[in-house]
Amino acid sequence: MTDCFGLCRLFERQHSTGKMGNDASTPNGNFVVIPTGNNMFRRSTNKPNIPPLNLEWIDYCYQKNGQKHRTDKYYCMHGNNPTLVVRRGLPVCFYLKFDREYDKANDSVSFMFKLAEMGGDSSFGNDTMAAVPLKANPSNGNGHWSAYVMSSDSVDTDILSVRITPPNNCIVGQWIFDVDTRSGEEAAMFSAQGNPIYILFNPWCPTDEVYIKDDALRDEYVLSEEGLMWRGSHSRQKEVMWKYGQFQKNMLESSFLLLLKIRRLALIHCSDPVKVSRNLSAAVNAPDELGVVQGNWTEDFSGGTAPINWLGSEDILNQFIKTKKPVKYGQCWVYAGVLTTVCRAIGIPCRPVTAYCAAHDTQNSLTIDYLVDDEGKIIEELQTDSIWNYHVWNEVWMARPDLNVLDRSWQVIDATPQELSEGQFKCGPASVTAVRNGDIRAPYDTAFVYSEVNADKVYWRYYGISQPMKLLRKDTEAIGKLICTKAVGKWEQENITNNYKYPEKSTEERITMHKALKQNNSIFSRYYLNEDFNEIKFDFELVDDIIVGENFRVAVRITNKGHKDYTVKVILRVDTVDYTGKNGSLITKIEQEKVVLHDPGSNVEFVQTALTYFDYGKDVKSQNVFNISCLASVVDTDYEYFGQDDFRVRKPDIVFEMLDKPAIYSEVRTLVKFRNPLPLSLKDGKFLIAGSSLPKTLEFKIGKVGAKKTTSVAFKFTPQSTGKQVISAKFTSKQLQDVDGYLQFMV
Repeated sequence: MTDCFGLCRLFERQHSTGKMGNDASTPNGNFVVIPTGNNMFRRSTNKPNIPPLNLEWIDYCYQKNGQKHRTDKYYCMHGNNPTLVVRRGLPVCFYLKFDREYDKANDSVSFMFKLAEMGGDSSFGNDTMAAVPLKANPSNGNGHWSAYVMSSDSVDTDILSVRITPPNNCIVGQWIFDVDTRSGEEAAMFSAQGNPIYILFNPWCPTDEVYIKDDALRDEYVLSEEGLMWRGSHSRQKEVMWKYGQFQKNMLESSFLLLLKIRRLALIHCSDPVKVSRNLSAAVNAPDELGVVQGNWTEDFSGGTAPINWLGSEDILNQFIKTKKPVKYGQCWVYAGVLTTVCRAIGIPCRPVTAYCAAHDTQNSLTIDYLVDDEGKIIEELQTDSIWNYHVWNEVWMARPDLNVLDRSWQVIDATPQELSEGQFKCGPASVTAVRNGDIRAPYDTAFVYSEVNADKVYWRYYGISQPMKLLRKDTEAIGKLICTKAVGKWEQENITNNYKYPEKSTEERITMHKALKQNNSIFSRYYLNEDFNEIKFDFELVDDIIVGENFRVAVRITNKGHKDYTVKVILRVDTVDYTGKNGSLITKIEQEKVVLHDPGSNVEFVQTALTYFDYGKDVKSQNVFNISCLASVVDTDYEYFGQDDFRVRKPDIVFEMLDKPAIYSEVRTLVKFRNPLPLSLKDGKFLIAGSSLPKTLEFKIGKVGAKKTTSVAFKFTPQSTGKQVISAKFTSKQLQDVDGYLQFMV
């Protein structure tokens, strides 16, 4: 067969001098026609030889390969000039048409692959170039390219069926190739470089580091184009549908653009899902370079789109490709949605994860410290740590050979720009198992993720810069109350809190915290402790399931569990708060003094307030979350109490009504309806509608919607495929935003 060493030298010389044959890039259906021109590279010889095979065309078998590799949904696999998309570690089918029958005894055929991005810098030493001789029988191929003859066509013996297998650790990206044929001492080179091939990670390959054994998991975390995330607060969660659209136009191309151009990961590292996912977590955000999404945690979204109005990743990535500028604006779930799209597009299993009451530990202390003044207010100017009502990050599935962990498992990556890691805003991959076990020194950013889900929340009474602080309360259960994601194959929530932490107050949980503190080398001496006092108990009472526009009541319940009467002074506050935990406007503050009797049946008192929409409407943040806090002191004791909780009024639902039964290629008439819950009119209302059956996001301007009135719009769509599908809608206006809903249906 082929002299590979001589072939490699010839290939490198031809690429360095630019002396290649004519470009075989003319598509003819599923074929690439090889021009018959000066493609020959001959060696001098004194004896006659049978001329080497002349390659006339290549059939890339788009449909067959697409089905085998689960890549047939990619937009670039279709149309008049398709691009083949395959997964590493799995054979790729080609048909080669020669000018005569292939003689395995005398003919040698080799394929010369190189990474398109490398240009003339490809080399065999760094795996960016490969010479692959065609053999008669298949080989193992793990870690190496392989090619073998499947068969010759029974009718046309000039057509050869071959299988080429990229190695299971192949660099992902665009590959180009030439075909070298030889007979005796004569050789010819035919270029197919006009038709590059995308090679992706392969969750179906048992030896790939991103392999998942279960088909249902692969369907969910690689192939699903829609999914759910959760926002809101722990007590009032908000379900959000997101369209990932990883197979749609420009999505694959933009994913590799982020990987190679925005963060410029060296191509030789693009075989490693650990380095690739870490790189992508930086490429999706924009603070320190021209990444995809520009963050905005204010209420002013002028000059861009409010984060709550995005329905999916496609519009964001297409806008980024078109303008080559960061897209305005995003918050954590937007970053997570885009990162899910990009990871799934290149073959890394990925899912968004929501953590409620997620800590942002800026001091790496594993505690979140709050300083409270004599008004019961958190002192914002002294506040560096924070607790977000919720935070959405991503998990990617892979082995961690850098940690000597070859078993595949979930790893946290996070594109939301919070803290610098190695000089850039990126986070992970951090092993979820390492987080659970408190191994905070494990790379990457494990200590930060550990704090997000398991830090202790500590309240301090602040008396002034020269005075000692008093520890009011230490809450070991306030952080990471719920960690959740979409259930596999179901449109419902799966609780994965136990993946990240042991049950609160369990022996294992406290041991893990102490282990983490020891690794952290952080010594915190708590001198000014509250005296032990358990005779007065405070609890918030918040009415559940309140729709924005309605009145609601906030109360703190005071229970005397002692054997004498106590006088209690209470300051009850209601403030607006954004989901990152930063307080906004004061809505109301009540100061009362209550005598709480010890007699059973009369040992409970309330401090409470009732709020109408006109009390809170003008100050409410776009995500409708309030912070309820209580500072209390028991007279004639040194005991002081501080507690806080989040309260969210929910938005109304958008209602869908299908007027026709969905069928493939048949028009379906649909209505979306929305009732204004506010006691005032909405101005500049509009609906945004998106789904896999819609070619683009639809926008319908409604204008004014009267108080307590219902509005609706009609639209049509035509399903292009069968199976379960989803359509989502949002309603937004000046007075009310972030109203959404979705509809699942079968075609």
